[in-house]
Amino acid sequence: MRYAKRALVGLTCAFALVPAGSAMAGSGPAPAPSKQAMTKSTAPSAAGNPASTRAQAAGVCSDAYAIGNTGYITREGVQIASVKQFYSPKCKQNYGYVWVWDSFRKTAGDYDVSAAVYSYSQDEVLGTRTWKNSTQQEFWSDATATVNDCTAAVGSVRRAGDPVSAQAASSKRC
Repeated sequence: MRYAKRALVGLTCAFALVPAGSAMAGSGPAPAPSKQAMTKSTAPSAAGNPASTRAQAAGVCSDAYAIGNTGYITREGVQIASVKQFYSPKCKQNYGYVWVWDSFRKTAGDYDVSAAVYSYSQDEVLGTRTWKNSTQQEFWSDATATVNDCTAAVGSVRRAGDPVSAQAASSKRC
């Protein structure tokens, strides 16, 4: 048995010393980046992607970015979705964004969602969009002309069978 182990160790070492081939850096110019690498991703994400298909369908300006702190929608003590506010310098508009978490989606069946922007200055909920009986993950409000207001994104999720929605807001931004 001891000789078998030594033989195995010896063979392993021998194979480690056998070169598998060598790689050399090319001497020509680097290949051009692919068009796919140069295009912005259209995949939805928890962070929010203004280039996603659903964001574009909602008319979100491509330069929009998240502002303020994220709010979290909880249901029965468990976080089920996040709420973010986005701002577009080019379009001078704000957007509300709701992202429903996978852990909720896997067990919820369908649910109702709303996304909007609350203006503290106007004391109004603006840009509200609602979805009934959805199983989607990404939700964008309509654009709001509230960049000179103090605002927060607001969102809600109501699971089928729940009498009321769970809701949250992002932080106040002025």
